[in-house]
Amino acid sequence: MGNRLADATSPYLLQHADNPVDWWQWSAEAFAEAKRRDVPVLISVGYAACHWCHVMAHESFEDEAVGRLMNENFVSIKVDREERPDVDAVYMTATQAMTGQGGWPMTVFATPDGEPFFCGTYFPKANFVRLLESVTTAWRDQRDDVVKQGAAVVEAVGGAQAVGGPTTPLTAEILDGAADQLAKEHDESHGGFGGAPKFPPHMNLLFLLRHHQRTKSPESLEIVRHTAEAMARGGIYDQLAGGFARYSVDATWTVPHFEKMLYDNALLLRVYTHLWRLTGDALAARVAAETAAFLLDGLGTPEGGLASALDADTDGVEGATYVWTPAQLQEKLGDEDGAWAADLFAVTGKGTFEHGTSVLRLARDIDDADPAIVERWERVRMRLRTARDERPQPSRADRVAPAGNGRAVTARAEHAMATGDAVPAPAATRIAEVLADRHLVDGRLRRVSRGGVVGEPAGVLEDYGAVAEGFCAVHQLTGDGRWLDLAGELLDTALARFASGNGGFYDTADDAEQLVTRPADPTDNATPSGLSAIAAALTAYSALRGEPRYREAAESALATVAPIAARHPRFTGYAAAVGEALLSGPYEIAVVTDEPVADELARAAYRHAPPGAVVVVGAPDQPGVPLLADRPMLGGQPTAYVCRGFVCDRPVTTSGELVAQLQ
Repeated sequence: MGNRLADATSPYLLQHADNPVDWWQWSAEAFAEAKRRDVPVLISVGYAACHWCHVMAHESFEDEAVGRLMNENFVSIKVDREERPDVDAVYMTATQAMTGQGGWPMTVFATPDGEPFFCGTYFPKANFVRLLESVTTAWRDQRDDVVKQGAAVVEAVGGAQAVGGPTTPLTAEILDGAADQLAKEHDESHGGFGGAPKFPPHMNLLFLLRHHQRTKSPESLEIVRHTAEAMARGGIYDQLAGGFARYSVDATWTVPHFEKMLYDNALLLRVYTHLWRLTGDALAARVAAETAAFLLDGLGTPEGGLASALDADTDGVEGATYVWTPAQLQEKLGDEDGAWAADLFAVTGKGTFEHGTSVLRLARDIDDADPAIVERWERVRMRLRTARDERPQPSRADRVAPAGNGRAVTARAEHAMATGDAVPAPAATRIAEVLADRHLVDGRLRRVSRGGVVGEPAGVLEDYGAVAEGFCAVHQLTGDGRWLDLAGELLDTALARFASGNGGFYDTADDAEQLVTRPADPTDNATPSGLSAIAAALTAYSALRGEPRYREAAESALATVAPIAARHPRFTGYAAAVGEALLSGPYEIAVVTDEPVADELARAAYRHAPPGAVVVVGAPDQPGVPLLADRPMLGGQPTAYVCRGFVCDRPVTTSGELVAQLQ
């Protein structure tokens, strides 16, 4: 049977368009229908690349008998968490409050007013059927208790997400303490933090890199180097095509959960770029270049944006595209190269994955190896990549979301500036143009587009922050004033529509759809929080524009999260990274030159920039670039101007003098 999902823009909703469940999209009409029928609402939240979402769909939502049970007793609403992060945030907080954990698929039973009274995640079919029957009975026979429980959950959720808690400046002492705490939690054997499942700690690594720059802490740098190398050698990194999977199911980075997310790879591109920039590490340089290429090759859409994710499954089997046996290597490479590749990539007869297959890992040092070995590795890798491309491929969530694309713009722009590689520059600008031309509608961001068609859901705070930060990065990369102006418009909207009044921010605008609570989560989890994202953009914009009030807004925002950073630094990594930029200045570096591409001063500025510094390169008084205004070339030579916190050093004309000012 058909349902109401066939005209959705979300690939996740479209996956369920042929279910025997009479799904509704999230809408006031769905809740009105529940009131009319006097039945509870079943809210099912997931996303297109979610493995266990697929499992639950196949077991339950594609089953005719389960569909009848749902249709007779509930109004069922299917929600894409990437399209409606506000809905996801509210009900995820309720799920965590009720069960102690969260995740997707998320299964929520609510009153027709949207108040959740029972929450969970994945349920096997038999358990789900029993749950449907139990909730139906409770709604019929114990209605008062159900409604009271819903009201209690809403009250608890509102308290958990309330703004207006304690504030304190995010000081050097707090950031130093956060770095010390991360050092204590660091897995000295395998890198990263904590045990299985182990997620790439990209935001904490960015913070520790900036902390190392400020304090010269060898321990902070070593944590980043160790973790970055362990991940890049592990199965979580695609040894053939580049790009990182979502997480490792073990503590050793060996076997990944195979989905690849845009936001992970954008943030990790920044980590490896800056690790290379600060150390010259060859592995970091290679992984940064390969990850930058993966963003376009693996996730690029015909319209110029980037898709949200590659699925974990291939034809319903997780990892089927990616794993190998020794026999398969020998079949594709011959006996000699096959045995050599099995040793290099740690492919054994026993296997590391299911059914005797292995995930490719890099068991030998290749980046500093003899050139003949490197050439053999490149040849073998290309042949295996070609063979793998002939296998069935995982599906792709072709949704373009502004937050992930904004982060990718920042990452690719930083990579282009740091390496002097001209290739990422037009790619970063093209992605930014998609965001500006498609997602910015009447001055407000829209949450999603697909096939070039923008959807209705409104952008949330993280969208405004990530896109504004990306526009600031493209302004630095291109010297085009349009991007700085657009960033300012987005930040002014965020300050007017999302600010809480005490320095903090809500995740939804004041004129957005009113849910049972207004979400406001300041912690950095899988991605930077909206608050951290907006603070980062405010910091960069203030330095580029020379307007202190935006810096003050960033400091006030970080003050609301500083108490959390002092106690739980693993959940404030991006906020701490922004805090390091503010402590540093951030530096404002302007290089005036007639040859911006080849300028030696510009290369020195990019290579030695302190934490969070902004760098612009261009002709004197270049239109739309405030940092180049009234700054001439001295004696007709390229000249660098360095300011910090709106206080400036003397202009210099040699890279040695510039580097000395930046140390």
